[in-house]
Amino acid sequence: MEAIVYEEFGGPEVLRHAAGVAVPEPGPGEVRVKVAAVGVNPVDWKRRHGWVEEFYSTTFPAVPGLEFAGTVDELGEGVTGLAVGDEVLGWTKTGAYAEYAIAGIVAPKPAGLSWAAAASLPVAGETAQRVLDLLGVRAGETLFLHGAAGVVGSVGVQLAVAAGVTVVGSASESNHAYLRELGAIPVAYGEGLAERVRAAAPDGVDAVFDAAGHGVLPVAIELLGGGGSGGEEAAKERIVTIADVDAEKYGIVFSGVLGDPDVVRAGLTAHARGAAAGTLAVRLADTLPLKEAARAQELSESGHVRGKLILTP
Repeated sequence: MEAIVYEEFGGPEVLRHAAGVAVPEPGPGEVRVKVAAVGVNPVDWKRRHGWVEEFYSTTFPAVPGLEFAGTVDELGEGVTGLAVGDEVLGWTKTGAYAEYAIAGIVAPKPAGLSWAAAASLPVAGETAQRVLDLLGVRAGETLFLHGAAGVVGSVGVQLAVAAGVTVVGSASESNHAYLRELGAIPVAYGEGLAERVRAAAPDGVDAVFDAAGHGVLPVAIELLGGGGSGGEEAAKERIVTIADVDAEKYGIVFSGVLGDPDVVRAGLTAHARGAAAGTLAVRLADTLPLKEAARAQELSESGHVRGKLILTP
């Protein structure tokens, strides 16, 4: 089968397009899917660099990619609730940058949802939902979401707003109109961020979701009242980052792995239905052929892509 493989850590040049990769066989309880679309995520190139081995160990040769949308192709022994030909979306165990993959957690793809839109949902939806659950944000509270116009951040905005949470979101000024469309109050990045957030939320911030990193954690602690005596530890309890590798240094939770499979599956099913109904959307940047995976990862790593990059075998 056609697949993208790499046999060492490094830059995008280590990715190789191969045409003769063996088709994976499903074991007991597993499902093989024919991949129709693949979502490109920052974790893909972080794994290629070898930067996240603590969370995702790599065995070479490796096939990149966590999320996919596709069709059930073969069922392993003991699989129930699915049939060959079912359209699904979810995570793979063997890498999504390929024609075929062994699926991990999957959910039904609604008929009205495009392959590209479906493939954009699993990672962003699960990550955003997991962090909001960890923060315990509730209707009537105010959330500061740093990096709100990114793929994960924008999904977090939509889920929080739908739950009755007021969201103040940081982004470059070119994305402020987009954030307003999603229901957030936009503020600009850079020096003076804390003051701009306070002006946007004069009654204060209840929780902080850091989806961008870039050293915002001290600002987050300050916003939650951590500058005063005895307030720092309480403030840290309602801050979660998915992007700052210095989280441990500040005593902040870094959330980077999938949660309980049943909860993840239920969330993915709900997000897919929301996307089909038009109540949840991921902004798509571009769709590229699988053989251009190195270029797609390079674009993602540049940080200048607005929305999700999709690969198609």
